[in-house]
Amino acid sequence: MARDLIGVELDVSGAGGVIVETEAYEPDEPASHSFRGPTQRNAVMFGPPGHAYVYRSYGIHWCLNFVCRPGSAVLIRALQPVSGLQEMEKRRGLADPLLLCSGPGRLCQALGITIEHNGLPLFASPFEFTLPKTPPLIVTGRRIGISQAIDLPWRFGLSGSLHISKKFTGKGGMAL
Repeated sequence: MARDLIGVELDVSGAGGVIVETEAYEPDEPASHSFRGPTQRNAVMFGPPGHAYVYRSYGIHWCLNFVCRPGSAVLIRALQPVSGLQEMEKRRGLADPLLLCSGPGRLCQALGITIEHNGLPLFASPFEFTLPKTPPLIVTGRRIGISQAIDLPWRFGLSGSLHISKKFTGKGGMAL
């Protein structure tokens, strides 16, 4: 699912853009929040698919994930901003489109995503999705910002996008 989300346009209450970077997390690998089983924090991951799992990273940034099946989720790492730019700029306190949504914390701040979105269904307001008109060229690589299971090539990005959080390099930056 992480690969299939690349190129999809996500809108949250009038602000959004094209998903250009994602990461996949499965329950049987130690970097996943579901690895040790259900907790109060990760309960949404064990519920029905198609819901938002929002958590605070390092006590600072909100992160948005899409639950795909029990214990599995896709972290939305970056968007190319398309709509609601003024509101995103106001929320982020800057106008550089390359820095508005390039990283999971920046993305949530720009879109106004908070813990209030945790558990909400993805196919109802405030979320809206538009599929790409043509299949995007996707690159894949190792996940970033984690310390376990980093060898898994479960990070996906829109080839050539300037809006990703970190370049895909070396062996891990392979086009699909």
